[in-house]
Amino acid sequence: MADRRSMPVSLLAIIATLSIGNVVAASSVVHPVSDPHRSAAVELFTSAGRSLSLEETYEALRTFEVLGIGKAELRSDGCSSVLDVLKLASSSPKELYYALKVNQLSKCSSERAVFEVAASRLKAALSDVSSLLDYHYSVGGLVLIKDLSPDVDVALTDAKGTFQSIKALSQSDGRWRYGSNNPESSTYAAGVALDTLAGIVKLEDSEIGSSMISAVSNDIKKLFDSIEKYDDGTFYFDEKVVESLEYRGPLATSSVVVVGLSSFASATSEKIDIPGEVFSGLAKFFLAIGVPGDSKDLFYQINALACLEDNRVSIPLILSLPATVLSLSKKDQLKVRVTTVLGANSPPLKLKLRQALKSDSADISVIDSQELKHDSSGGFYYLDVLPDSIDVGKYKFVFQILLEDPEHKKSYATGGRIHVPIYVSGVVIVENAVISVLDSDLGTVDTQKKLDLDKQNDISLSANHLQKLRLSFQLSTPRGLAYTPHQAFLRLKHETKVEHIFVVGNSGKQFELVLDFLRLVEKFYYLSGKYELELAVGDSVMENSFLWPLGYIELDMPEAPEKAPRPPPVAADPHSRFEVKAEIQHIFRAPEKRPPEALSLAFLGLSFLPFIGFLGGLLRLGVNLKNFPSSPVPATFAFLFQVGIGAVLGLYMLFWLKLDLFTTLKVLGLLGTFLLLVGHRILSHLAATSAKMKSA
Repeated sequence: MADRRSMPVSLLAIIATLSIGNVVAASSVVHPVSDPHRSAAVELFTSAGRSLSLEETYEALRTFEVLGIGKAELRSDGCSSVLDVLKLASSSPKELYYALKVNQLSKCSSERAVFEVAASRLKAALSDVSSLLDYHYSVGGLVLIKDLSPDVDVALTDAKGTFQSIKALSQSDGRWRYGSNNPESSTYAAGVALDTLAGIVKLEDSEIGSSMISAVSNDIKKLFDSIEKYDDGTFYFDEKVVESLEYRGPLATSSVVVVGLSSFASATSEKIDIPGEVFSGLAKFFLAIGVPGDSKDLFYQINALACLEDNRVSIPLILSLPATVLSLSKKDQLKVRVTTVLGANSPPLKLKLRQALKSDSADISVIDSQELKHDSSGGFYYLDVLPDSIDVGKYKFVFQILLEDPEHKKSYATGGRIHVPIYVSGVVIVENAVISVLDSDLGTVDTQKKLDLDKQNDISLSANHLQKLRLSFQLSTPRGLAYTPHQAFLRLKHETKVEHIFVVGNSGKQFELVLDFLRLVEKFYYLSGKYELELAVGDSVMENSFLWPLGYIELDMPEAPEKAPRPPPVAADPHSRFEVKAEIQHIFRAPEKRPPEALSLAFLGLSFLPFIGFLGGLLRLGVNLKNFPSSPVPATFAFLFQVGIGAVLGLYMLFWLKLDLFTTLKVLGLLGTFLLLVGHRILSHLAATSAKMKSA
């Protein structure tokens, strides 16, 4: 087999896209929540490196609960914070709300007295509400207290009035305002409002009339009329005014609306008429995100999916494929799973493959409708063998989920006809590969060599500028049909690294390229000599894509005219930067002349004469320690003064040896200050002692 390490970068760049299709195909299919989500949850919520707030603690606990992760993974002092907030008189409704949320999941406290105090504070907060969020936290907190301790009085003094006050913030398009003083409408606020109204219904069901609930249901229909949609059937909510200060993004907005809808539907018996395809599209939106890299986004995703998993309106079913690349050569089976968004088993159903549309003829199905078999042990549906009409290529398979129980059609959304991109790959058969040198005038074969493109070839040809080079071969699929790859090139590379690339054309199975050297002399820059031959054939669904050296051809070109084009400069090999570099020979400056050693030593001796003179002067003056203080404090200052003098002398020596002037002056300034202080004290002592001796 040929050594592929020697492949040129230019051709590698040309065929680099051949394997991208497998990745692209897989990215178009959504999958239910799985282990990567669990790993991400543990990493995002436990690696913060700080204590979590009550809101973050609730989001972590809720995410862990839905994903089935043990709470021991979460390092948090949540319970102590919960009890502090519930007992603190100054706690806001938001703090009480999240404290009760955490308490509900962690079972921190069940004392009735604690809940009674919290309930009284939340009801008092409702009497002075200024925004939708204040309603949400107060009502939501009371609902939590009712669930945690049913004996506590959480009845609203004016449930109907509170309901109407929130309803008054709704707009004609189904969106809500955050407050009466805030004119901006928000889709996110609509989700919050639905959740809050559901809480009021749970607290005071008897006081909320059916007409009020029907009015909210109409708002929900209007809200879903404005839902955004992609061409692939994905649905999502977003704010109409993205410049708003309250803008949260499509993920947060869609999540809050789904939670609010689910909560309102579970609190009322009102029928909410929303097409099942919308729920399937919302599920596709949340799952197509993959695994978010932010803890807040992960919470929004998982919380919304949990509501889609268990809601009274419609539960979406998800169709996923373990593999979207099927090999004809390996006889791969088509396998499909149908689950809920969290990966639970689906109800009894039939799965049919309605169509298989080829990418180049999207309107014509190559198969008849087929029902997939069900493997109850593996939990998937499958086709034993791909039909003979499916060959190597790119397809779009159209599936349809059919529920067996008519009652399930009322509670499950199947998503209609589901389009899934499928890549069918295989080993392409290469036959009748021949390379020939032809005479230009008669077209007769001068030299012909057969090629075996499954093995290494090393042919040698020769031609002049009056002849032609012909390369031909045939390609067919495992089904025996003609196959046209995405790329087919012949490259000729001269000894001077100048290269030329030609596209190999085809007609059916037959691929052929004819190079007329007489017409190509200028393109070849009249360069005679040896040209290496390489053939590249490849496609994303071709399992045996190849780039093979074929050998070389010796070309005899005419002499270049005076004004003939010159070859372009050869680009530097990018790998040459890693080659061993030439050794650099350094030329050092010749050392300067120095004085004789004896003269240098004599000068060194002379430099000590001032110091010797200094010592002689001290002896001449009769320096002694007779007046050294005997008292401890003066003795200490005298000692420090002497040490300071010695430090200054040492600093002079360092200045002579290594220090620069600026550093020396800085240190000398500090030492001078020190000597001034201790010198003043010792001189004051000596003066006082001398005055006493004179007076005596």
